[in-house]
Parts: sequence; C-alpha cells; structure tokens
Amino acid sequence: MKTENLLDSHPLPPGSFGLPWLGETLSFLRQPNFIDQRSQRYGSIFKTNILGQPTVIMLGPEANHFILSSHVDCFSQEGWPDTFKSLLGRKALVLQDGEEHRRNRKLIRPTLHGSALAGYLTTMEQVSLAYLKQWERLESLTWFSELRRMTFEIASILLVGGKPGEDNDHLFKWFCELSQGLFTLPIHWRWTPFGKAIHARKQILIYIEQAMLQRQKTPTQDVLSLLMQAKDETGQGLSQEEIKSQALALLIGTNSNTASMLVCFCMALAQHPEVLHIARTEQHQIEQTSIDASLSLEQLKQMIYLNQVLQEVERCYPPVGAGFRRVIKPFVFNGYAVPSGWNAMYSIIGTHTDSRIYVEPTRFDPDRFSADRAEHKKMDFSLVGFGGGTRNCLGFAFAQTLIKTFAANLLRHYDWELLPGQTLTLNRIPTAHPRSGLQVKLKKLEAVT
Repeated sequence: MKTENLLDSHPLPPGSFGLPWLGETLSFLRQPNFIDQRSQRYGSIFKTNILGQPTVIMLGPEANHFILSSHVDCFSQEGWPDTFKSLLGRKALVLQDGEEHRRNRKLIRPTLHGSALAGYLTTMEQVSLAYLKQWERLESLTWFSELRRMTFEIASILLVGGKPGEDNDHLFKWFCELSQGLFTLPIHWRWTPFGKAIHARKQILIYIEQAMLQRQKTPTQDVLSLLMQAKDETGQGLSQEEIKSQALALLIGTNSNTASMLVCFCMALAQHPEVLHIARTEQHQIEQTSIDASLSLEQLKQMIYLNQVLQEVERCYPPVGAGFRRVIKPFVFNGYAVPSGWNAMYSIIGTHTDSRIYVEPTRFDPDRFSADRAEHKKMDFSLVGFGGGTRNCLGFAFAQTLIKTFAANLLRHYDWELLPGQTLTLNRIPTAHPRSGLQVKLKKLEAVT
C-alpha cells in the first residue's frame, strides 16, 4: 500500500496529546509509571506529546525489532530530544544516520575493542582498587555519587587523558552539570539547568581541544589519540569537530550508564544474599586457579555467573528507560498508522518486564540467563538496555569490561550492607539509581585460604 494512503486507511494510535505546548512532558518526566499507566489503558502502541513533539510509544520486542531492524528506513536519529542534540552535538555518532553513521562507527569501533580494550584494563583495575581502599576507611558512604566519580575518573583517563586531582575535579563538575541538562526543558538562560549544561559543554570541549593539541605533538594510546589516528579506506579520518563530539559523547555515555549499572548491581546483590554468595564463590574459584593476580580479558570471559547477574541488572534496572527516533516515512504497526514528522519511542522497561518473555518478571533471577533457560532468546530484541541491531551501544564492551573489573574485585575482597531508613525506589534522571544514592557500609573480607 502506498504511504500516502496509510493515514486514510488506518487510524492514528490511541492516546492523548495533553496540554497545548507542554503536552504530557511534565508527567513523562515526573511519573515513574507514565508508560505503564498508558499502556494498561491503550495497549502496546499509543500516542502522546512529550518534549515538544507528537510521539508514538511502542512496547515489546516486536516494536524493538520494527524500529531497530526491519523498518530502520522509516526512522532517523533526529528523534532524540533537542537537549541531546544541543549538548552532545550533531556530529555525535548517536545522532548520525545512513552512510555517515556507518563510516564513522567503523572508524571509532577499534578504539573501544580488541587490543585497545586490553590495554585499558590495567587502568580500570588500578583506579577501582584505589577507590575501594578509600571507601573501606569510611564509616559509611553514599555509593552512587562515589561510583559516578570513580567511573568518570576511569573514563576521563582512558578517553581524553584526564588526570586525577584538581584537573579531573573540574571535568567532573562540568560533566554533572551537562548530565542534568539532558533531561530538562531547553531554556537557555544561564541560571537554568539547561543554561548551566550549555556552559559546561563549552568547558569540556575546550579541555578536549587542548588535549588534542597535546596528542598532535605526542601521540598516546588513549581513545582520543586513537580517534585522531583513525583512517578509512580512502585515507580520510574524522574531522576535528567529529573527534570532539565523539569524545564528549563517549565520556557521557560510558560514565552515566556504567555508574548506573554498578550502583544497581551493588543494591541488587545486597538485597539477594543467595545471588551474592554464588557470584562470590565463582570469583574465588577463578582467583584460585589464575596464575596472575591481576585481571585479564581471559579471566573476565570465565565469569559466567557474573555475566548472568549483570544481564539481570540490565533487565531490571536499565540505565535508560527508552530510545527515541524521528519518523521520516509513514508506517503501520499493529493496525495503527504513524505519520512522518512524529517521534517514535521504544520502551526498554516495557520490554524487560514482558511476561511473554520473562518468567515472573518482577523477580530478580540471574538464572533466567543461564544456557539452559536463556529466556531472552525466546524472541529477538528482548534485552535492549544497550540498544540493538546496527545501533547497539558502541561503548558496551568498554563499559562491560569496566563493570566486570570493579565487580570482580568488589566480590573477591569486600562485603557491604545497606544502611537502614533509606529510599531504594529508582530515580531515572539522568540514569537509573536509588533515590537515596545507596547508603552502605563497606568492609574488607578476611583473606580466603
């Protein structure tokens, strides 16, 4: 059927556009169960108006497959909120489409995989152990803010050559201000969260520019230097603006998602001591059979149960709850027509709690990802915390290596308990984390003999 006839022969999705101008943006940002409430009322596809755009929200692995794989030609990356476009920059890979995206993704990928990734492992472990020793000396700590600082220090060292101390403190402050601006109204006044985020972005880009000048004189083996050296088949590399945008986007993405996964991992294991026991036993077995005390990529591959735990953390607590696209070609899904010019949003949370895929989806159960159960393989695109298809997260291997490195040392050498009287329901802005920040007491384990 011709696309111009779709709207004549199929109805628009059910739902409401809400108030003039604002639409349902405030409810979307403030109500954790916004999608649940409307999906119960309207079903797996419904319309709304959020972040200044008419939007169709689509739930389930079928919707993920439609958007991320089978009908990618109907969508572009323009669907991300204007705040993302302004703060990440339109040269960021996540906002690129078509041949530009394919070419740049191919250039960037080697900086985050293979031999380059193996070279980052020592720094990941050294910084992780240093922070664990700092926290060990505290009576208590609020873990999310500390994990954000730790993962940022690792990311800044490996991505843009940041250095611990005052230099990194400035970068971290700007990073926090920029992150807060991603999910807010794009009001440019200097004192607003978005205005502060714009200023912070400028400061980070100045830092990256200065780091690039240093690497022109003295190349290194961090991501920024590798980005500057990358060439395609024609001998062309990334432009200076593309390098700055990619470095900034990687700095934000790898840090925010990694800190979110880690804090939810720590919370989940404290709440499920039987899972903690199995994960710790696996680590001690690997440790006892390893010749080298330091971690290696080969050791990380042996951590089968830890990988299952992390998949369950991704399912239950995805760092970001949804993905956005712009509709550039009208389409029909589940009998409803969606016009071009709308935004489309696929729900990660809605997929991860789908009872058709996951048995008892509200239960934390890493065994659902074991080889004999593999619930996520019942349907394609059932675990999409880090995207899927050709748009899966390019920094996933980097983030996964960092997470496993920290988790392995935490499980091998430390125990922790949640302090009473805190709120563990999730705040999802800017990424998922307990509202209390996860207040804990950390203590060193006695040596295992």
